[in-house]
Amino acid sequence: MPRCGPALLAHGGEGLGRAGRKPLVANEQFQLSDEAAERYERCPARYILGPWAPLLVDVARVAAGERVLDVACGTGVVARIAAERAGPAGRVVGVDLNAGMIRVARSLPPPVGAPIEWLERSALDLGLKDASFDVVLCQQGLQFFPDKALALREMRRVLGHGGRLAVSVWTGVGAYHQAVGDALARFISAESAARFRASRQVPTKEDLQRLATQAGFSDVEVRVHSLDIHLPRIDEFTLEHLPGTPVADNLARAAPEAREKIAASVMKQLDPYADGDGVTYPEETHVLTARVR
Repeated sequence: MPRCGPALLAHGGEGLGRAGRKPLVANEQFQLSDEAAERYERCPARYILGPWAPLLVDVARVAAGERVLDVACGTGVVARIAAERAGPAGRVVGVDLNAGMIRVARSLPPPVGAPIEWLERSALDLGLKDASFDVVLCQQGLQFFPDKALALREMRRVLGHGGRLAVSVWTGVGAYHQAVGDALARFISAESAARFRASRQVPTKEDLQRLATQAGFSDVEVRVHSLDIHLPRIDEFTLEHLPGTPVADNLARAAPEAREKIAASVMKQLDPYADGDGVTYPEETHVLTARVR
């Protein structure tokens, strides 16, 4: 089976990792192997998360010379774009709880721009100095944190006066995740479907506003942004993607016929979005912006 694509800039988050334990909930934290982190980079990071990364950097208005922190950085697509914007005079730090993600991030060629420091840290205890950053970014990581309020207070703590926050979380399951979840529930188990969809168990707009305000942020605003996402040949993409997700063990134990049925089911369900060599479907995310006064 062809790989999803060449090694590319990628993003992951806390909560992406080792499968086969207890049923996954949205704030469960666990670890990816290096192989799974590399697969994650090639597939969802490149095709599902990567297209959103410039938006987060844009809304945060990252500028030359600024100090930027990317929380739950995964393999670093947001951090690398921020480094280009911050330029040689800037500074970028990427933190992620997942050791596999950090190892992959460190292995990729550095971008032109600010140097990036990659740290294996929890969002709940960043271990960074107070008021040491101008911008904090977090793409699709907040939903995984077991204490979202504490994570946002940590982000607030490390921002200096006038510092800016930009955080994204999905608005819902989305067409691809819905199709894969349905196929997993039908051909493997409801538990595997729940584990796969965990990244889409997200706070509401009202929850996001409340959490940011209670963490001490000002000018809190949450907007919905839309983007068309293109995935390549969807049956092949699905079977390349799943071994890099928390359902890897479930999939490995399944009969070859079950895997074939999963791929065929996803392809059929996404047929309305067929577009040349793959599918193109609309996706939405909430983006929270706020400031420190």
